[in-house]
Amino acid sequence: MTTCCLRNLILSCLAIMLVCSLAHAESQCLHDNRLLEMGVEYPGITIEREDTVSMDVLIYNRGCSNESVHIQVVRQPKEWTTKIKTYQFQVSDIYVPSAQDKSLTFEAIPNKSVKPGKYAFEINASTVDGKFRLRQPVHVTVIEKTSSKESDTGVRLSTSYPELRGPTDGEFEFSIDVNSRLDKDAIFNLSARGPDGWDVNFKPAYESKYISSLRIKTGQNSSVAVEVKPPPSAQIGEYPINILVQSGDAQAEAELKVILTGTYDLETGTANGLLSLDARAGKKSSVSVYVKNTGSATQQNIKFMSFKPENWKVSFEPEAIETLEPNDMKQVEVTVEPYDDALVGDYSVSLSVEGEKVEKNIEFRITVKASSTWAWIGIFIIVAVISGLSFIFQRMGRR
Repeated sequence: MTTCCLRNLILSCLAIMLVCSLAHAESQCLHDNRLLEMGVEYPGITIEREDTVSMDVLIYNRGCSNESVHIQVVRQPKEWTTKIKTYQFQVSDIYVPSAQDKSLTFEAIPNKSVKPGKYAFEINASTVDGKFRLRQPVHVTVIEKTSSKESDTGVRLSTSYPELRGPTDGEFEFSIDVNSRLDKDAIFNLSARGPDGWDVNFKPAYESKYISSLRIKTGQNSSVAVEVKPPPSAQIGEYPINILVQSGDAQAEAELKVILTGTYDLETGTANGLLSLDARAGKKSSVSVYVKNTGSATQQNIKFMSFKPENWKVSFEPEAIETLEPNDMKQVEVTVEPYDDALVGDYSVSLSVEGEKVEKNIEFRITVKASSTWAWIGIFIIVAVISGLSFIFQRMGRR
């Protein structure tokens, strides 16, 4: 009986909470009945001459009532033609239900007389009763074409970094912007032509899966990543990667370039393979270490660092290696000086060899032994004790 009452009490509380929340939502909706916002995808952009501006116009209805919105371009340069449209037709009004968002496309087409410079546009939106009047400026900067090879073939390719440099065992990723200039949605096929043995794949921006085609809405842009992996046997040099994007008769090409600088690797150690050293407190001890360039790229400015016990001293001769060609080897003299008050025992000293894009570490065990002075003092004490005992035995024996 108690359990049943408790369950009924909990259900009653939940029902009351639900009714209160609904009442609160209703009162909130009545209090803030209408709220409309507008924005564009890119309020400021830069394009090349004869390019078409195309971007989303976003209308947000945050209120509790449905809205009919009138939208138009109220300001534009005389050399441009503008439209507010959907995928199929031009529009001047749009219906936005409560708590929903709608998007349209703002398109601005320059005529051939448009010169490089800055151009201002303004989009206005208003409700039927005129309570909400929204404005959104758009600023477009026009620049000259960057390549004489570009032509209007229904699609354009562009990239900010067409040339990448790195080691042979690295991976290279280019970012390509695909701009559809067709008047309909289209699927664009992606293909690449690279050197023999190279692995070239396409990926959506910020994703890891591979793709071979891309769907782009009319007049829209889409970014795609081009992942390039050279084979381990690739030599130092420059390698072109040709990209082709095609949908029917619309096609565009782009040439990317990978510059391989070789592989970066070092080998370090001692001639006999031993990584131990005997030393005495306050005294210098040396060990010879070799550094070999086992990569295919020249190493520049190789530096040395040490990680040692407190108050110890470690020095290198030479202090750095300016240049080390592939397969070359140089000797470095490492001098270790334990602290004056270092206790007898084993210590660890790590050496770091820092080259270009590679770092090697080597660890030595340093055994600090007692000073030879104390050894001679010990011998002297032993001899003195033995001599004293002999003298005493002799005197005792005579008696």
